[in-house]
Amino acid sequence: MYPQIRAIVEADLLVVDKFIVAQLHSGVPLVESIGHYIVEAGGKRLRPLLVLLTARCCNIQGGQHIPMAAVIEFIHTATLLHDDVVDMSTLRRGRPTVNAEWNNPSSVLVGDFIYSRAFQILVEIGDMRIMKIIADTTNKIAEGEVLQLITKHNPTSTEANYMQVISDKTAILFQAAAQCGAILGSADSTLEVAFTRFGMHLGIAFQLIDDVLDYAGDSSAMGKNIGDDLAEGKPTLPLIYAMANCDEQQARLIRESLSAQEVAPKLLAEVISIVQNSGALEYSHALAKQQASLALDCLKIVPDSAYKNALQAMVEFSINRNN
Repeated sequence: MYPQIRAIVEADLLVVDKFIVAQLHSGVPLVESIGHYIVEAGGKRLRPLLVLLTARCCNIQGGQHIPMAAVIEFIHTATLLHDDVVDMSTLRRGRPTVNAEWNNPSSVLVGDFIYSRAFQILVEIGDMRIMKIIADTTNKIAEGEVLQLITKHNPTSTEANYMQVISDKTAILFQAAAQCGAILGSADSTLEVAFTRFGMHLGIAFQLIDDVLDYAGDSSAMGKNIGDDLAEGKPTLPLIYAMANCDEQQARLIRESLSAQEVAPKLLAEVISIVQNSGALEYSHALAKQQASLALDCLKIVPDSAYKNALQAMVEFSINRNN
């Protein structure tokens, strides 16, 4: 399904990739080395895809959706660089993380470079509404990161806490991508609101499935280890649900693993098994399907086109993927 979605805007994506490579140019060799290492790692490019597809749905004139897609990808990339340092992650997309391959300071500082380059591109786009949306979005992402940090190793974290984290940390960038694509396509206010809401619902659905896959996915397909969230002390929804719906002995094991700074492999395997047998994955998947349905509802007012079909397929892909 994903290749078919990409194919709809493949020509645009190729231009975006070339633009990204050009924008990574720096007089400091380490910046370019790390920048190209990240780009070569690939990734689904869902967020820039969202910019391109929503802009095309609105019959965009001109090429401003290309640098806008790069801005969204740069912001996403910078957050990943910082995330991997905070989480002490060593594997992403099947390759060592930048902090593992180089070091933490390099990862943080190149992340800062990529963030600032995104705002340089925004200045060239020159749309004050879009600048405000992206400024507000990056600020909200930072708040979401801090909120997640506060909830780490916290066995009393709630579903409401979790939903706030994924809305602020992940879904908000999907929302910004869809809204900015619509603005560049000169969408009217009704259509812009529909795309904005679509982005939020899609982002929430995507993250819910991401957190399900952390307990039930294929590590080789995902390019990261199963149980990473638990090992990092993150109380994601599957863990929160399992803790509230298993017996007291099992709940104690979950609390113990979540509170620990380092989880023993045997305990990690036990807790993963508890989560898998608690109904937590089914519950989380059902919530993702609800969000997907809300996202599809937002597209009802969008005129029919191949680009709209691709957005609908993106929703289906987000909840049915295995990586």
